Amino acid sequence: MIQMIGIKSCCPIEIREKLSIMVYKEKDALKSMMKVSKGAVIINTCNRTEIYLNSNNEDDIEIESIFKLLEWDQKYIEHVFKITGYNAVKHLMEVCSGFHSKILGEDQILGQVKRSYRVSLECNTIGNSLQRLFQMSIACGKRFRSEAKLYKIPVSSASIVAKEIIKENKKNIMLIGFGEVGKRIYKYINSFEFSKLFIVVREPNKIFLNDPRVKVISYNEKNEFIKDIDIIVSCTSAPHIVIYKDEVKDKPITIFDLSIPRDVDPKIEGLDYIKLYNIDDISKMDKSNKDKRKIQMEKCRYIIEDHIKEFMNWKKLRELAPLFEEITKSSNNVYEERLKSYNRKKYTKNNEELVEVLLKSTSEYYVHRAMEILKEEKLKGSDSKCQEIIEKIFLLKN
Repeated sequence: MIQMIGIKSCCPIEIREKLSIMVYKEKDALKSMMKVSKGAVIINTCNRTEIYLNSNNEDDIEIESIFKLLEWDQKYIEHVFKITGYNAVKHLMEVCSGFHSKILGEDQILGQVKRSYRVSLECNTIGNSLQRLFQMSIACGKRFRSEAKLYKIPVSSASIVAKEIIKENKKNIMLIGFGEVGKRIYKYINSFEFSKLFIVVREPNKIFLNDPRVKVISYNEKNEFIKDIDIIVSCTSAPHIVIYKDEVKDKPITIFDLSIPRDVDPKIEGLDYIKLYNIDDISKMDKSNKDKRKIQMEKCRYIIEDHIKEFMNWKKLRELAPLFEEITKSSNNVYEERLKSYNRKKYTKNNEELVEVLLKSTSEYYVHRAMEILKEEKLKGSDSKCQEIIEKIFLLKN
């Protein structure tokens, strides 16, 4: 049974960061999940931690056991929920379509789900049912994005931050972190006028940008330049704070913290000359476009329903797999018996007559079995459905 354990949407950022999984720990976490499940995928982003599991039987996997495996503090268990079966399938399809993002309809989530899927494949933790579910959900997200045409109302945390920077009309910017989100922000920033952009990374020599306004520096160098900065955007995957209160003392700066766990020291919130926005604040800056996207997305909900139906039908038919294997095995036995008979008699009888006899006996074998079953069901009073199925098989009726 497919199950999903995730963090409640109303959970404050202070708790969400306690229940996040650092990127370098993801593979170990996936392997830990295999102690209680036969399949696991973890979607781990700045806004969500969701664990998809395929239990070994119909029994629920207890949330407490997941907390124990991940070494999460049990006192936060009230901020976590679990859904199973159809509801878990529906949730993932909606996630891939942007319905559960902090910024409704944002397009980064699909890439993040794809990444989670690839990591699970690398770790060999995904299993057949979860693999099929994620393949269909990713296909659903692609089709949804295409048919809903949300690119006409583009939005992401990166684009919102870029718009706010334009509003601030400040020209000296520091970008801390240059991963997927950092590169998006740079792309947006590069589309308008600015004086200086400092990009802070661990290994500056690995980044080459042909722009005299841009200077790539190390973490050790960042404090030398903060005094000249008006805007800081931080989007690292660091497990610790990267901007401390003492580093921005007596300097009016606007700071955008897009990370979970947070990059910015919470004590900075108390400084009246600093404007600090975390990922939750940023998601609230998009009211008018959000309303437009919501209307458009609801019109295209049928896409999600189509993919849910397709997956649930696949799962139902998969339940027949053991029976199909037995039928195939039985068919092979009949074939092998006839082949042995042919090989024994092919030099002693007319081959054409022998083939005709063996083919006829094979046909009669299955027809006789069908007749016997139909007789049994007739005597039980349940022949109607049985007759319909046998007619479809032997009389090629639709």
